[in-house]
Amino acid sequence: MNAVIIAVLVMVGLSLARVSVVFALVVGALVGGLVGGLSIEATLAAFNDGVGGGAKVALAYATLGAFAVAISRSGLPDLLAHRLIRLLGQEASASRQATVKYLLLGTVLLVSISSQNLIPVHIAFIPILIPPLLKVMNQLRLDRRAVACALTFGLTAPYMLLPVGFGAIFLNDILLANINQAGESLGLEISRGMVPLAMGVPVAGMALGLLVAVFISYRRPRDYQALDVATSNVPHHHPETHEPHALGLVMSLVAIAAALGIQLYTGSMILGGLVGFALLSVGGIFKWREADDLFTSGMRMMALIGFIMISASGFAAVMTATGQIETLVAASVEVIGDNRGLAALLMLLVGLFITLGIGSSFSTIPIIAAIFVPLAVQFGFSPLATVALVGTAAALGDAGSPASDSTLGPTSGLNVDRQHDHIWDSVVPTFLHYNIPLIAFGWLAAMTL
Repeated sequence: MNAVIIAVLVMVGLSLARVSVVFALVVGALVGGLVGGLSIEATLAAFNDGVGGGAKVALAYATLGAFAVAISRSGLPDLLAHRLIRLLGQEASASRQATVKYLLLGTVLLVSISSQNLIPVHIAFIPILIPPLLKVMNQLRLDRRAVACALTFGLTAPYMLLPVGFGAIFLNDILLANINQAGESLGLEISRGMVPLAMGVPVAGMALGLLVAVFISYRRPRDYQALDVATSNVPHHHPETHEPHALGLVMSLVAIAAALGIQLYTGSMILGGLVGFALLSVGGIFKWREADDLFTSGMRMMALIGFIMISASGFAAVMTATGQIETLVAASVEVIGDNRGLAALLMLLVGLFITLGIGSSFSTIPIIAAIFVPLAVQFGFSPLATVALVGTAAALGDAGSPASDSTLGPTSGLNVDRQHDHIWDSVVPTFLHYNIPLIAFGWLAAMTL
């Protein structure tokens, strides 16, 4: 068995068994490194070299968590919750509940899509937007797995299709550039206009998966306890419910706008979160002597997400160090023979395993494009089909990896009251509803384009 496959299976198996994802990633990396021929010292060295790659994202999550906790003191979350609950009316009829529920899901989806293309803040909005809405979701008995699927769709599908914001980076700077680089010696050249066209079919599969998740799989009501979020860990003398007041609302809006604006200008979620936190402090939303406790509480709320990101970077570094990714592709070629349909399917499955381990489609493309492009040319796939194969193979697993931003982001917002399990409520639902359609529609695109 290939070391990458074994490592991913160990990691996913332990995660599904409700073992800590951090522990699962470390054990999977150790097993994969040893199976791949590395010594224990070399495996640990590769892991240690890789963990630094996740430190920046981990600190960004922690800072945004502190900002989200500070926002909760302003009264804005309570005002938002009261306004939405008021939409239900006094009788809260079934039809009124359904209307508000789908309005809420649609709003979350649109904001998530905008975070990739229109206002490219990525996952920075989730710890700020989602926790205040949990009270409303509980009132609606809305299954949070449907919310996780909506968020993940908005975090992945837009960059696969729309060449603006993060989509410009994925489609033009990474996918297009790497395919043209790998195909230059083979006479293959892709234009910018071909890339979104080729990725349209796989994204249609994801859209179908979203509809199934929202209207079929997680349509039924699900009950959650009315628990306070992680801010209850903060020692303070204020009542648990914060009455909205004009200054708090104004300062909250100013802080949110400043945090997102600074992130867009500097590219740093860390700096944006710190500025937002500081503005709330200066505005008197919380007392200065409480700042340390608030900041610590917010970081504690996001600690697990941060450690998963750090561990995932180490896991990816070990997989790369084994050299088994290239071996996995080579072994797949031997099985394929002259069967184009089987070739397309195996390329997609190999991409799935690679991305599940690495956790990022952006990081996967440079690895697989150099290998998959010559294979696609050899099997006679058209340029559009080649783009669809490489792009879908890279995106596979991004929506469904325990170590991906696309699943960690939704969990960071939905689990602040500890009622949303990362694996079973974010990873498994998004894996089932997005990766299976991506394989089917990616294969269809490869065979028909």
